[in-house]
Amino acid sequence: MNLYQYDLPNDLKITDSVAIDTETMGLNNKRDRLCLVQMCTKNGDVHIVQIHKYQHEAPNLVRLLTDDNVLKIFHFARFDISILNYTFGINVTPFYCTKIASKLVRTYTDKHSLKVLCKEILGLDLNKEEQSSDWGKETLSEKQLEYAAGDVLYLHKLKEHLDEMLKREGRYELALQCFKQLNLVSNLELLGFDPDTLFQH
Repeated sequence: MNLYQYDLPNDLKITDSVAIDTETMGLNNKRDRLCLVQMCTKNGDVHIVQIHKYQHEAPNLVRLLTDDNVLKIFHFARFDISILNYTFGINVTPFYCTKIASKLVRTYTDKHSLKVLCKEILGLDLNKEEQSSDWGKETLSEKQLEYAAGDVLYLHKLKEHLDEMLKREGRYELALQCFKQLNLVSNLELLGFDPDTLFQH
């Protein structure tokens, strides 16, 4: 596990795909600041960037988030890309959301949390103790860092399994179309529109 302050190092090269998650001070993107961006490469290397208060620039991180040649894998991408959009003024692209994929293909259940997916698909029990902790602290605990790493370690494997299910059920292309709409949803939300009601009568 590698922990950095403010940004990724200049010499770090990530290609093909990377799993990403964020930790914030809360769930209101305009009120609660971004504190942590954690990443995991396909081979299991974890990189964590601590974002500090009032920080709105991270050139190397932004370059990765907007690199068209690197697929970003999230769970509940709607929240993560929105806070990254609000903090750095970018649209993350391209990306994949395991939560949306799960909702499209695991229609036999209404449970689509990362913990449930890891348990059902990978047989792993995630420890979520640190989920509601103070991510704005200057020095994070080992338990917090382990929790943050756990949220990205298994996303590549989950994507592989969900892709198999989506293709089997004929919904893979539909999933890709859904992912492409999330930046529009994020931009609408940041302007104060409610995407869930915008197209209603």
